[in-house]
Amino acid sequence: MRPVFAALALLALAACSPSEDPVQPEAPAEQPAPVLGGVDLGQPVRALGTEPFWSVELTGTELVYTSPEPPEQRAPQPAPVVQGTTATYEAETADGTDLRVTLIATECSDGMSDRTYPLTAMVKLGDQDLTGCAASTAAVMSVGESGPVVE
Repeated sequence: MRPVFAALALLALAACSPSEDPVQPEAPAEQPAPVLGGVDLGQPVRALGTEPFWSVELTGTELVYTSPEPPEQRAPQPAPVVQGTTATYEAETADGTDLRVTLIATECSDGMSDRTYPLTAMVKLGDQDLTGCAASTAAVMSVGESGPVVE
């Protein structure tokens, strides 16, 4: 009888010991980029305004602010914080200036052309507040001076 108990004890210990191949947790699935007002925020986006003229390119890796007045300002592009119909990017430029770009899914007119954009843009660069419009860079580059700015 003792050999039977010894064999059962060995089997019980073997069943309780961890397996040689530990189970690896699944890597989280990559989330698709948010879409706001029909604009895929995973693609380059251009925000622009008039009076004064300015633009912010959201390249996917950087936020690049330009205007007729130098210097150009660059900051790393963070993931947007999306709440309902609003996406906000907050960063700091190389010289330490705060740069916040807020995109809102509301139709927008730049006031200078007959274009209509799918997004309204609000930009805060340091203590300067700017308001304008935004769309995918591809859409901005492909349309004329009138009509909707869509891909």
